[in-house]
Parts: sequence; C-alpha cells; structure tokens
Amino acid sequence: MSGLKDRLARHFLWQVNGKVATLTLNRPERKNPLTFDSYAELRDLFRDLRLDTDIKAVVVTGAGGNFCSGGDVHEIIGPLTRMDMAGLLAFTRLTGDLVKAMRACPQPIVAAVDGVCAGAGAILAMVSDLRLGTARSKTAFLFTRVGLAGCDMGACTILPRLIGQGRASDLLYTGRSMSGDEALAWGFFNRLCEPEAVLAEAQALAQELAAGPSFAHGMTKAMLHQEWAMGVDEAIEAEAQAQALCMQTQDFRRAYEAFASKQKPVFQGD
Repeated sequence: MSGLKDRLARHFLWQVNGKVATLTLNRPERKNPLTFDSYAELRDLFRDLRLDTDIKAVVVTGAGGNFCSGGDVHEIIGPLTRMDMAGLLAFTRLTGDLVKAMRACPQPIVAAVDGVCAGAGAILAMVSDLRLGTARSKTAFLFTRVGLAGCDMGACTILPRLIGQGRASDLLYTGRSMSGDEALAWGFFNRLCEPEAVLAEAQALAQELAAGPSFAHGMTKAMLHQEWAMGVDEAIEAEAQAQALCMQTQDFRRAYEAFASKQKPVFQGD
C-alpha cells in the first residue's frame, strides 16, 4: 500500500519529502492542543502507516515554538466532565489506540520537541522512538494537576522504561515540568538542539533512518516493543527468528556486496 504521501490532513499539517513524513500539530495560538477529532485522525493515520510502502520514517513536531499542550481544555476537558462512563471509556480507549498505532507502525518516529510538551503532548513524545529537544522545552505529565491519575495512555509502563521507576514516579505524581537539560540527563531526550534547528535536525535524523534498511528497522522497533513482556530466553529465541528473516532480505545481500566491493550500501527496504 502507498498513497499517504498525498493524504489531506484536516487537523494537522502533513508533508512528505522523499521517504520522510513530517506531521505538525498546527494550532499555535493555543500551543497545539488536541481535540476529539485530532486524536481520531492521528490514530487513523498511524494505523494506515503500518501498510504504507513509501514512507520510511516520520517526524512529529508542533508549530509556533511549542510541541503540544495536551487535550484542549474547552474542547476535551470540559465535555469529559459531562460524559457518562460509557463515553469516558470510549475516549480513554481512543487515546490508548493512538499510542498502540504509533508503536505498531514500522516506521521510526522522531519527535522534535520545543517549548510546551504537556499532558497528551508529553505522551506523544514519550511513545516516539527518538526524541530531540531544546533546553527551553518543558515536558510535563500533568494529569494529577487536573485530578486524574498519572496512568494515562501507557505512561506507567513506558515512561519508567525510558527514565527509570523513581524518576517516572516523580513526574507522574507531581505533574511538574521537566526541563530540557533534565530530560537529556534522564534519557528522555536523545539530544538537545537549538530551538531554530531542532526540526531540521529531527528531519535529518529521519532521513538517515529512512535511507537505512527499513525492513530491519521495522523489525528492531517490533522487537523493542514485544520484548518488554518476554523473559531472556524467550527474547533470545525471538531475536534469532527475527534476525533470520532479516538475513533473507535483499538489503542484507546488498550490504555484503557493497562491503566486498568497498562501497557504501544503498538500501531499498526489501
């Protein structure tokens, strides 16, 4: 399947340059909050990416110097206070389905984070595969600030694996902001960039990944996700099977032939 290159997005910007797509949350006057409709469109997009054969990596960012301020106070938080349990559960499952779709798509996702990265915005950054930030960024899992638990959209299972149980507990209980320097020191950010360069550096990283063996990248992503629930022996066997599949790809043969001829391999993703 292909065709996402020309997809017309309604609730965010969607641009494709070669093999890399850039998704920009684009409500800068409100620091790019999410709505019921944008959650659903994001979920559907990442589900469709699972079958796309042209896009090899995705960058997620926000417009206007901020990443994402989370769920819109007036368009989400207010209506949630008036919903019955069935409606509330439908919404929380919708937000969880977005996380599942992001983890299930084979393309590496690179988050370019600047400014405010809060609530569901912090989750979007968290579930990306790589995160580039800025010193001035402020990442906050602020669910407790609105009377909710920190266990939102997989935060209690994914965040501790990124930064450790104690540090995750700090952020999820207090809802405080984590500075860019702190996020780098704790391993949440892979590196810090200047605000004016963070998007370009994220796109350059995504281009580098997209030029690599994309079938193998998808396998790496799948194994990183699936092995959370495996014991060591089970994981070793799963990786043996995964690597044997990768050894059947043309990219593996291309890499060998390039090495033998002292050239740089040109991967095709097959």
